[in-house]
This record gives sequence, C-alpha cells and structure tokens, in this order.
Amino acid sequence: MSIRYITSIDTPDRKSLSGRVLSQVRREFGAEVEPFTLHLPVPELLAGSWMACRETLLAGDGSRNAKELVAAAVSTINRCPYCVDAHSIMLQESSGLDYTEALTAPYLKEVAAWAMATRSPGSPILLAPPFSQIEAPAFIGTAVFFHYINRMVTILLGASPLPFSSGLPKKVSLHIAAWFFGGAIRLEKIPGESVDLLPKAELPEDLSWAKTSPAIAGAFARFAKSIEQAGTTSLSDNVRASVKKTLSNWNGSDPEMHTEWLEEALAELQEGEKAVAKLALLTALAPYRVDEKTVRGFSMHFPGDKRLISALAWSSFTASRKIGSWL
Repeated sequence: MSIRYITSIDTPDRKSLSGRVLSQVRREFGAEVEPFTLHLPVPELLAGSWMACRETLLAGDGSRNAKELVAAAVSTINRCPYCVDAHSIMLQESSGLDYTEALTAPYLKEVAAWAMATRSPGSPILLAPPFSQIEAPAFIGTAVFFHYINRMVTILLGASPLPFSSGLPKKVSLHIAAWFFGGAIRLEKIPGESVDLLPKAELPEDLSWAKTSPAIAGAFARFAKSIEQAGTTSLSDNVRASVKKTLSNWNGSDPEMHTEWLEEALAELQEGEKAVAKLALLTALAPYRVDEKTVRGFSMHFPGDKRLISALAWSSFTASRKIGSWL
C-alpha cells in the first residue's frame, strides 16, 4: 500500500535507528506495517511511535485481547476504518472473537465502553474504569497511542489493510491475516526492551498517568520529546500556540462541518502561517477533512516529507495528550 503525500521512503540500513526499530517491529508485531513505516522520514518518530505502542499494547500489563479491543474501539470513534480492520485482525487471533462478538463478551463489553468514552471527559466510566491501577498505564497508553495513530493513518493511508472491503472475501482475508500475525502475538514481550532506542527524557506532567510503569513512562517520555523536536522544526511558535489554544477549549466532540471555528483560530495568524495552521488544526480535530489541497498548502511553505510527517505527528500527539489528561 502506498503512503499518500510521501514522495519516497528508502529502505534503511539495518544498523541505523530505523533499521533497528523495524527489526523489532517485524519480530514482535509480525510485519513492517504502514502505520509504523509512514514515520520513516523521521527516524526518531518511528522509534517513539513504536515504543509507545509496544510498551502498552504488546508488553504492558493487562489482557492483550482487551487492549486490542481498546485499539479497535478508539479507532471506531475516530472514524479510522484502517485501524478498526487492522486491530480486528489482531483481536481475532488473540481472542478467537471478531470485533462484533467481542463487544458482547462480559468483560470486553466494559472495556469497549470505556474506550468509546475516552473522548467524553467526565464520563462516569472514566472515573471507574474496568482495569486495575497496575494495568492503568497500559490501557490508558494504548488509548492515547491510538488517538494519535488514527489521525496519522486517516490522513496518510487508505481505508483498510485488507484487499477486500466487505462480505465473505473480507471475512476470509481477515482470518488469513489473523493466522499470519499469530506467531508474533503469542511471542513473549519483555517490558522495556524498546526504550533504549532513544535517549532518556523527562516525563511531562500531562503524561503522569504513565509514571507507575517505568517502561511505559520511559517510552512516552522519549516519544513526547521526539514529538516536540519535530514540532519546532515544522511549525512556528504562533501555529503551535494556536493549536494548543483551540485544544484547551475542546470537549472531545467533532467540530461542526462549518468552518467558523477554524476561521476564528486562523484569524490571529499572519497570512503565511494560515495554510500551515489549517493543516495542524484539522489534523488535531478533524483529520478526515485533511485533503490534497490542505497538504499542498502546507507544502508550499514547508516542502519535503520530513516537515510534513513532523507537522502531522506533532498535531496528532498534541490532541491525543489532551485526551489522555481526561483519563
């Protein structure tokens, strides 16, 4: 599958940072899948996104079945069919249940309800989640990561990793894919084995939900640092401030289809910053509305794959951090 708006992705040297990350991805996830490889223009973001996923969904405390359901349910509320299909595949192999069946299983039904409420701050289930305090960093981290990756995937990838979109052909291809990833799913993952891919960093206060798990805290601290570095290279101080200001008033709902909220956010910016801020704001709040024209407007000011991936990653993670603060 091609990655939209990215001009070229070279095969990295196996001893490089990207090469070492992809080696772990192949072994423990099962393949070099596009939600990771789309980060290749910025190796530090590839490493950070991998460790955030690996240390929560794959190696963190709690049932893999339940965390795969969190991934699929979060992807559902974010309207990311690619990730719904991808993690329905993983759920099928890890639990023997398809997504619809999992939603009716007693414990998994509670987990899905929690995941579906992650964009509803103040929801009662967020105050009494269906997992223990020990498991909390892994479940919250999985949700936060998928709020991030759904945005990236919605903009850069297609509708599904499967070759068929419906009916029996899709069902058969889902089962074949589940079998393919089975070995990697059952492989034992030792917590913390990915965090040394990036230098040590301080955990930001708004990610304090991770601090009781050294591996998850280490992963998200490093990911957050790489995200901030990417943001400063691709977005001006004014643009980043505009996104943060808009998110400070966000309640998790989808923005109205009209553009008044967007025009209000852009009004304070210089003319040359508006196209850049438009991409950043839509990525954070309405990624399904990012189109070729929006990306082209950004690239006129900041050409190149690295700048684009950096801007998308910063905007996506800034939104997902906001969601994490509600959990």
